[in-house]
Amino acid sequence: MLPFESVECEHDVGLMLRAVAFAAERHQDQRRKGHRRLPYINHPVRVAETLWTVGEVRDVVTLVAALLHDTLEDTATTPDEIEARFGPSVLSVVREVTDDKALSKAMRKQLQVEHAPHASSRAKAIKLADEIANVGDLTSEPPADWPPSRIREYVDWAEQVVVGLRGTNGPLEALYDEVVCAARVKYPAVDG
Repeated sequence: MLPFESVECEHDVGLMLRAVAFAAERHQDQRRKGHRRLPYINHPVRVAETLWTVGEVRDVVTLVAALLHDTLEDTATTPDEIEARFGPSVLSVVREVTDDKALSKAMRKQLQVEHAPHASSRAKAIKLADEIANVGDLTSEPPADWPPSRIREYVDWAEQVVVGLRGTNGPLEALYDEVVCAARVKYPAVDG
């Protein structure tokens, strides 16, 4: 076994493992919408893994926030819980990528487009990795009840959001472009 390079590195790994465990517990009864209904925890883990492997993100706050990015929005987790367990910096980033469920879906989607250019670089990177995962999942494993028109609508909206995220992380942006291209090939626009 190799020793940790520093105590800080050991702390960072511990924090990320605590975030994985926390997110897994909070999302334990949730499933993704795809036809295989995969465990929801696969999604935030994939987002964090994409940040690490593709985006080469090594900032622990960004990685921990990626693991927790849907906990405020989709579980009973409170901001106080995240701050107490993971600190104010992580909470701040998680809040940036959290929709207000009290608003209509249309308003939430519009606000994401409007807020994207003004988000922190940490939140922008998470949102890029999140859309890579979401568009990729819709392309490879769409929900059974989503017709192609709904998938195209989602991809069109995601592209509006990503316009405001550009300039954040070139490798993530390149992968997003590949994923969107695959979605457009599989679900081409229908001439009206």
